Amino acid sequence: MIAPHTPRATYRFQFHKDFTFADAEALVPYLDDLGISHLYASPITTARRGSTHGYDVVDPTRINPELGGESAFRSLVAALRTRGMGVIIDIVPNHMGVAGGENAWWNDVLARGQASAFARYFDIDWREKLVLPILGDPLAETLASGALKVEQVDGRYVLEAYGEHRLPIRDEDQATAATDDIAALLHHQHYRLASWRVANDELNWRRFFTINDLAGLRAEDSVVFDATHALYFRLYAEGLIDGVRVDHVDGLTDPAGYCRQLRARLDAIERPADAPPGPAYIVVEKILADGEPLSTDWGVDGTSGYDFMEQVTALLHAPAGAEPLAELWADVSGRSADFAPEELRARQELLAWQFDAQHRRCVEAFVALARSAPECDGFTAGMLHRAIERLLWVFPVYRTYGTGDAAPASDAAIRDTVRQRVARFVPPGEGAVVDQILDWLAGGGPGVAALAADAVRRFQQLSAPIAAKAVEDTAFYRYGRLLSRNDVGFDAARMSLPIGEFHAAMIGRARDWPAAMLATATHDHKRGEDVRARLAVLSEVPGLWLGRVEHWLALAAPFAERVDPADTYMLLQTLFGAWPERLSASDADGLSAYAERVVAWQEKALREAKLRSSWEAPDEAYETHCHDVARALLSPDRSRAFLDDMVAFVVQIAPVADANSLAQVVLRYTVPGVPDLYQGTEAADLSLVDPDNRRPVDYARLRKAADVDTPNKMAIIQRLLRLRRKHPALFATGDYTPIAVTGLRSDQVLAFERSNSRTTLRCVVALRCAERYLDNVEGRTWWGDTVLGSGEAVADILAEQSVFIDVFDPSSA
Repeated sequence: MIAPHTPRATYRFQFHKDFTFADAEALVPYLDDLGISHLYASPITTARRGSTHGYDVVDPTRINPELGGESAFRSLVAALRTRGMGVIIDIVPNHMGVAGGENAWWNDVLARGQASAFARYFDIDWREKLVLPILGDPLAETLASGALKVEQVDGRYVLEAYGEHRLPIRDEDQATAATDDIAALLHHQHYRLASWRVANDELNWRRFFTINDLAGLRAEDSVVFDATHALYFRLYAEGLIDGVRVDHVDGLTDPAGYCRQLRARLDAIERPADAPPGPAYIVVEKILADGEPLSTDWGVDGTSGYDFMEQVTALLHAPAGAEPLAELWADVSGRSADFAPEELRARQELLAWQFDAQHRRCVEAFVALARSAPECDGFTAGMLHRAIERLLWVFPVYRTYGTGDAAPASDAAIRDTVRQRVARFVPPGEGAVVDQILDWLAGGGPGVAALAADAVRRFQQLSAPIAAKAVEDTAFYRYGRLLSRNDVGFDAARMSLPIGEFHAAMIGRARDWPAAMLATATHDHKRGEDVRARLAVLSEVPGLWLGRVEHWLALAAPFAERVDPADTYMLLQTLFGAWPERLSASDADGLSAYAERVVAWQEKALREAKLRSSWEAPDEAYETHCHDVARALLSPDRSRAFLDDMVAFVVQIAPVADANSLAQVVLRYTVPGVPDLYQGTEAADLSLVDPDNRRPVDYARLRKAADVDTPNKMAIIQRLLRLRRKHPALFATGDYTPIAVTGLRSDQVLAFERSNSRTTLRCVVALRCAERYLDNVEGRTWWGDTVLGSGEAVADILAEQSVFIDVFDPSSA
């Protein structure tokens, strides 16, 4: 059953100083007209000044004044409540921003060390001073350059670095700080300043992924939990919010325990009589691997929707394109046609480099555990290091969920998969070490319980960032078979999802997660939903694409002599996939603006790939060569033949891409779950990775588009949101029943019904029909004898359209 708290449909806003609560309040009538039930807000707590995303929280106890503060938030909520609408907020329990001297808790730790009341808030190894890798050069050089100064701020002396960082000085040193030698002064502090380059090897506190500006929080500590969640509980108690989305739940020590505690605390709160009824709506940002279930006993309503984004995107792709596109990629790039080698190499490289310090501390924890168990006599530190290393090379999911003394049953399948995958990498005679570590992850095995819990925690909090950074933020930027299959939560090794598997996933969703979010665009996506829809067409027409690519590579050759062909090929995919609507080959200003967007994507893609450039050591000369290719290809004066051909191909493919776009929209709003609409994507979403996908939204244009009665993406969204408003019970609790399809095109039609005791929805969606549109085949001829299980001809439903939705309500018949 769906609880009365469940949103009907959400709309995601990305708040920052240039888009505030007041800006959102002005758009409440627009959201209401669309049919949205809940505003879904990016983090609203105080973030670092100027933050464009809000995830670098510096004060979780206060609503961000840059967004308008609490008074403006209350005004926004009041405007929503007037229209019967609610609010879901994004919360960040796993890390805080610690750069720039704005975090009072972190500053107290720097000033007082282990004696600080906030020392327990952060995951710090106090066997040595806290390492602060903020210097551009080694300390001696930095001191010699004069980049470190002692200044007085609000009556206290602080150490200023580069005019950017302000570091507290101990109370004991305040009296002499102005006269002390800076090197001598530093010697007495609770922290050690170091070059940023040592972070990967020497950092002694847990950061968020590889970001030195974000420190991991110990939310498993009840004191930390209470302090970091007090604001959320107060807002819920006052009826100002209706639920939360938990950011990166796998970064927590015990995600299951955290979620249960969050649920219990929210459920215990008595809401005002005039507030919408509880319980609170809770979803988690969780990347699920293929076949990985989300445990049903966490007390949450589901994930924030990456799993659905993967399923619906894979559904749009044709399986027949996998092999020819892989061959094309291998021929152009000279690299593997398969994704697996790229993933393995990325995992190996990042574990040995960016996560070396965290890896070594994980090994130390297992060494201590092994030494507490006589049964493990003979397990050397080297053996344990190799075993952990190789397990992390092949780990198929973000993490397991055991806590050192127990593990959920779902972990067993993960361990079995790991045991099979790791076997080929285990040195002879060391299999017993791997087996023992897997037993510890299962909650069994010998040794001191507290040491087991610490070791397991360290492994889990290492496996998750390795998966995120090595796979999604490295290998996905290296592997270019088809870029629409490389996105957050996606399985890049898989090209397509069979219709039957999609049905099975939706049946499971209706049974277990009817209130989980459904997303096809997010603030974290690498390519907009309509970029992926357009690129998906290439899986249907690999031969046609090959001809275009060969021609374009020849046209690009004069500009690309010093660029890796793999980078040129991924550029061509990107230019095609994100080509703006109505951009002509002669629009010099439009092409120039597009070129700068693509150049920004190029810089991020090249540095994330870490092959020819990186954030740590940018190869600006090579990057410039790549940028020159992009700008040259988008110049009407230099590449008119290329531009004419690109525009012609985009136009040729447009009907198929539009059909894909409408298919994913219709499915997002009709299958079980709560559809989320990311800001601005009610129109064509041809965005690239952030910050491109967080550009300002032209709401004046969207409002005008909402008033136009044409069969486009916006109109379909409006129609479906109105249906959800008219028939809330149908979409909230209706079952999901596949409709059988037989005949010539049975593998190109997805059909299902959703029904409850009163109402029935029927949905029919055409899939992978490029041939029909490109060959201009008449609809009835194309569908031939394809029929639904009821005997109704598909040609009667989809002759002139690619999607069909019908709702039968006996009470209104």
